[in-house]
Amino acid sequence: MGKTIRQLSEELKLSKQGVNQRINSINGFRSKHTYKVKNHLEIDNQGVKMLANFDKQKRQPNRQAENDKDKNIDQILLKQLDVKDQQISKLQKSLDQQQQLQLATLAENRQLKNHIQELSGLLESSNSTHQQQLNDKDDTLANSSNTSHIKDKNDNQNENKVAESRKSQEQIHKNKANKSWWHFWQK
Repeated sequence: MGKTIRQLSEELKLSKQGVNQRINSINGFRSKHTYKVKNHLEIDNQGVKMLANFDKQKRQPNRQAENDKDKNIDQILLKQLDVKDQQISKLQKSLDQQQQLQLATLAENRQLKNHIQELSGLLESSNSTHQQQLNDKDDTLANSSNTSHIKDKNDNQNENKVAESRKSQEQIHKNKANKSWWHFWQK
Protein backbone atom coordinates (compact mmCIF):
# COMPACT_ATOMS: atom_id res chain seq x y z
CA MET A 1 0.00 0.00 0.00
CA GLY A 2 1.35 3.45 -0.94
CA LYS A 3 1.32 6.82 0.69
CA THR A 4 -0.17 10.10 -0.29
CA ILE A 5 1.80 13.30 -0.87
CA ARG A 6 0.39 14.68 2.40
CA GLN A 7 1.57 11.64 4.37
CA LEU A 8 5.02 11.84 2.74
CA SER A 9 5.31 15.55 3.49
CA GLU A 10 4.61 14.89 7.17
CA GLU A 11 6.99 11.94 7.28
CA LEU A 12 9.83 13.69 5.45
CA LYS A 13 9.05 16.99 7.15
CA LEU A 14 8.71 18.76 3.82
CA SER A 15 5.94 20.83 2.33
CA LYS A 16 3.69 19.28 -0.31
CA GLN A 17 5.36 21.53 -2.84
CA GLY A 18 8.78 20.17 -1.76
CA VAL A 19 7.57 16.59 -2.28
CA ASN A 20 6.16 17.54 -5.70
CA GLN A 21 9.47 19.18 -6.66
CA ARG A 22 11.31 15.97 -5.79
CA ILE A 23 8.84 13.90 -7.79
CA ASN A 24 9.22 16.24 -10.78
CA SER A 25 13.04 16.21 -10.57
CA ILE A 26 13.26 12.41 -11.01
CA ASN A 27 12.72 11.41 -14.65
CA GLY A 28 9.79 9.02 -15.22
CA PHE A 29 8.89 8.91 -11.51
CA ARG A 30 5.16 9.74 -11.99
CA SER A 31 4.59 7.11 -14.62
CA LYS A 32 6.42 4.35 -12.73
CA HIS A 33 5.65 4.99 -9.04
CA THR A 34 2.36 6.89 -8.79
CA TYR A 35 -1.23 5.79 -9.21
CA LYS A 36 -4.58 7.46 -8.67
CA VAL A 37 -6.89 6.31 -5.89
CA LYS A 38 -10.27 8.06 -5.82
CA ASN A 39 -9.47 11.80 -5.87
CA HIS A 40 -5.86 11.72 -4.62
CA LEU A 41 -2.49 10.47 -5.85
CA GLU A 42 -0.61 7.70 -4.07
CA ILE A 43 3.01 6.70 -4.35
CA ASP A 44 4.08 3.04 -4.21
CA ASN A 45 6.54 1.75 -1.63
CA GLN A 46 9.47 1.76 -4.03
CA GLY A 47 8.73 5.45 -4.89
CA VAL A 48 8.43 6.29 -1.17
CA LYS A 49 11.89 4.78 -0.60
CA MET A 50 13.26 6.73 -3.54
CA LEU A 51 11.84 10.01 -2.21
CA ALA A 52 13.10 9.22 1.32
CA ASN A 53 16.58 8.54 -0.04
CA PHE A 54 16.43 11.52 -2.41
CA ASP A 55 18.63 13.63 -0.17
CA LYS A 56 21.22 10.82 0.07
CA GLN A 57 21.22 10.35 -3.68
CA LYS A 58 21.43 14.05 -4.22
CA ARG A 59 24.25 14.41 -1.70
CA GLN A 60 26.40 11.69 -3.26
CA PRO A 61 26.65 13.40 -6.65
CA ASN A 62 27.08 16.69 -4.80
CA ARG A 63 29.88 15.21 -2.76
CA GLN A 64 31.49 13.92 -5.92
CA ALA A 65 31.01 17.32 -7.53
CA GLU A 66 32.41 19.00 -4.43
CA ASN A 67 35.38 16.60 -4.47
CA ASP A 68 35.93 17.31 -8.15
CA LYS A 69 35.59 21.01 -7.47
CA ASP A 70 38.07 20.76 -4.60
CA LYS A 71 40.49 18.86 -6.82
CA ASN A 72 40.13 21.48 -9.53
CA ILE A 73 40.70 24.24 -6.99
CA ASP A 74 43.74 22.38 -5.66
CA GLN A 75 45.12 22.04 -9.18
CA ILE A 76 44.47 25.70 -9.90
CA LEU A 77 46.14 26.69 -6.64
CA LEU A 78 49.14 24.45 -7.39
CA LYS A 79 49.47 26.00 -10.85
CA GLN A 80 49.25 29.47 -9.32
CA LEU A 81 51.90 28.52 -6.77
CA ASP A 82 54.16 27.27 -9.57
CA VAL A 83 53.67 30.54 -11.44
CA LYS A 84 54.40 32.52 -8.28
CA ASP A 85 57.49 30.40 -7.61
CA GLN A 86 58.72 31.12 -11.15
CA GLN A 87 58.03 34.83 -10.69
CA ILE A 88 59.88 34.81 -7.38
CA SER A 89 62.79 32.99 -9.01
CA LYS A 90 62.93 35.53 -11.84
CA LEU A 91 62.74 38.42 -9.39
CA GLN A 92 65.50 36.86 -7.29
CA LYS A 93 67.70 36.49 -10.39
CA SER A 94 66.97 40.09 -11.35
CA LEU A 95 67.82 41.24 -7.84
CA ASP A 96 71.07 39.24 -7.89
CA GLN A 97 71.98 40.73 -11.27
CA GLN A 98 71.19 44.21 -10.02
CA GLN A 99 73.34 43.70 -6.93
CA GLN A 100 76.22 42.35 -9.03
CA LEU A 101 75.91 45.30 -11.39
CA GLN A 102 75.87 47.68 -8.44
CA LEU A 103 78.99 46.05 -6.97
CA ALA A 104 80.73 46.22 -10.35
CA THR A 105 79.77 49.88 -10.66
CA LEU A 106 81.09 50.62 -7.17
CA ALA A 107 84.37 48.85 -7.96
CA GLU A 108 84.68 50.79 -11.21
CA ASN A 109 83.93 54.05 -9.40
CA ARG A 110 86.66 53.25 -6.86
CA GLN A 111 89.13 52.54 -9.66
CA LEU A 112 88.21 55.79 -11.39
CA LYS A 113 88.54 57.69 -8.12
CA ASN A 114 91.99 56.19 -7.51
CA HIS A 115 92.98 56.95 -11.10
CA ILE A 116 91.79 60.54 -10.69
CA GLN A 117 93.77 60.87 -7.46
CA GLU A 118 96.86 59.49 -9.20
CA LEU A 119 96.37 61.92 -12.08
CA SER A 120 95.83 64.77 -9.64
CA GLY A 121 99.04 63.79 -7.88
CA LEU A 122 100.88 63.69 -11.20
CA LEU A 123 99.34 66.98 -12.22
CA GLU A 124 100.34 68.58 -8.92
CA SER A 125 103.87 67.24 -9.20
CA SER A 126 103.92 68.29 -12.85
CA ASN A 127 102.66 71.73 -11.87
CA SER A 128 105.21 72.00 -9.10
CA THR A 129 107.92 70.80 -11.52
CA HIS A 130 106.68 73.25 -14.12
CA GLN A 131 106.56 75.98 -11.49
CA GLN A 132 110.09 75.05 -10.41
CA GLN A 133 111.17 75.17 -14.04
CA LEU A 134 109.54 78.56 -14.44
CA ASN A 135 111.22 79.75 -11.26
CA ASP A 136 114.53 78.36 -12.48
CA LYS A 137 113.98 80.01 -15.84
CA ASP A 138 113.09 83.26 -14.11
CA ASP A 139 116.21 82.93 -11.98
CA THR A 140 118.25 82.15 -15.07
CA LEU A 141 116.73 85.08 -16.92
CA ALA A 142 117.28 87.28 -13.91
CA ASN A 143 120.84 86.05 -13.56
CA SER A 144 121.52 86.46 -17.25
CA SER A 145 119.87 89.86 -17.12
CA ASN A 146 121.93 90.72 -14.09
CA THR A 147 124.99 89.29 -15.76
CA SER A 148 124.18 91.23 -18.89
CA HIS A 149 123.57 94.34 -16.82
CA ILE A 150 126.78 93.78 -14.88
CA LYS A 151 128.58 93.14 -18.15
CA ASP A 152 127.10 96.31 -19.62
CA LYS A 153 128.06 98.17 -16.47
CA ASN A 154 131.54 96.72 -16.58
CA ASP A 155 131.76 97.54 -20.26
CA ASN A 156 130.66 101.09 -19.50
CA GLN A 157 133.13 101.31 -16.66
CA ASN A 158 135.86 99.95 -18.90
CA GLU A 159 134.91 102.39 -21.63
CA ASN A 160 134.93 105.18 -19.07
CA LYS A 161 138.34 104.11 -17.85
CA VAL A 162 139.58 103.89 -21.39
CA ALA A 163 138.12 107.31 -22.12
CA GLU A 164 139.64 108.70 -18.94
CA SER A 165 142.91 107.06 -19.80
CA ARG A 166 142.82 108.66 -23.27
CA LYS A 167 141.89 111.99 -21.77
CA SER A 168 144.68 111.78 -19.28
CA GLN A 169 147.10 110.75 -22.04
CA GLU A 170 145.87 113.60 -24.19
CA GLN A 171 146.21 115.92 -21.24
CA ILE A 172 149.70 114.69 -20.64
CA HIS A 173 150.50 115.09 -24.31
CA LYS A 174 149.02 118.61 -24.33
CA ASN A 175 150.89 119.46 -21.20
CA LYS A 176 154.10 118.31 -22.79
CA ALA A 177 153.28 120.24 -25.90
CA ASN A 178 152.26 123.24 -23.91
CA LYS A 179 155.34 123.09 -21.85
CA SER A 180 157.23 122.76 -24.95
CA TRP A 181 155.53 125.69 -26.49
CA TRP A 182 155.56 127.71 -23.37
CA HIS A 183 158.94 126.71 -22.94
CA PHE A 184 159.73 128.52 -26.10
CA TRP A 185 157.59 131.35 -25.27
CA GLN A 186 158.85 131.78 -21.78
CA LYS A 187 162.35 131.74 -22.73
